[in-house]
Amino acid sequence: MSELAPTGTLRVAIGVGPAASAFYTARDSTTGRPRGVAVDLGAALAQKLGVPVQYVDFSSSGEITAAVNRDVWDVTFMPVDAERAKSVDFAPAYFQFESTYLVPAGSAIQSIEEVDRPGVRVIGVANTTTARGAAASLKRTQIKTFRGVEELLVEVKAGRADAVALSKESLKNFAAQMPGARILPGHFWASTVAPAVRRNRPNALAYVADFIEAAKADGTVRRALDAAGLKDAEVAPPR
Repeated sequence: MSELAPTGTLRVAIGVGPAASAFYTARDSTTGRPRGVAVDLGAALAQKLGVPVQYVDFSSSGEITAAVNRDVWDVTFMPVDAERAKSVDFAPAYFQFESTYLVPAGSAIQSIEEVDRPGVRVIGVANTTTARGAAASLKRTQIKTFRGVEELLVEVKAGRADAVALSKESLKNFAAQMPGARILPGHFWASTVAPAVRRNRPNALAYVADFIEAAKADGTVRRALDAAGLKDAEVAPPR
C-alpha cells in the first residue's frame, strides 16, 4: 500500500481523447466522466486494494510519462516501448496492438509505403510509441506531432494532414468522425499495452502484475475491451 496507494487513494493516470481505445478513454456525452479500458481496469484494481480511485487526466501517454516524477499518479495503463521503460516499470501486457495510417477522403495513398514520400504530411501524438515508430520508419518525409488526438482531428478536418499515425483501434474510432477516411492495411509498428507504475516500487509492480494476469484470466480485461467497443481486440496471452 505504501508503494501503490501512498495517499490512501489509487491515482490512475488516463489518456483522454475523442474516442476510446485500449489506451485512450473518452468522456461520456451525458455525464462528462471518462470511460474506457483504463477506467475499468483502474476501478477493478482499486476495488481489489480496498481504496477509492481517482482518475488523473492527460492528453497522451507521452504526457503521463513526462509527469512520472511529479507524484500525481500511482498506476497507469499505456503502450510499451523501450524509451518509456526508462521512466516507468511495466507489468505484463493485457493487449497487443498494431499501428498504421489513416488517410482522409479522396486521398490517392493506398499503402503504408506510399506514405513515405516527399511532401506527404504525416501527423501523430507527441512522445508516443506510435509516433516514435513512425519517425523511425519514415525515410523520405517526417512526422509532425501534436499534444493529443483531438488536435489531430482538427488538422485533418482543416486539410493540413495527409496521413494520421495511430493504433488501429484508435483509428477505427477516428475514422467514424471522418466520412470517407480510410485505414491503410498492414502496420509499421507493433507493440503492447500494459499497466505501469513509477520506477523502483517492486512491491507495487509485483501486485499489479498479479492483478493484470488474474484480470486476463477471469474476463475482466475482455469485458473492459468489449465495453469500449473493441469487441475484435484480442487479450494478450498469459505472462
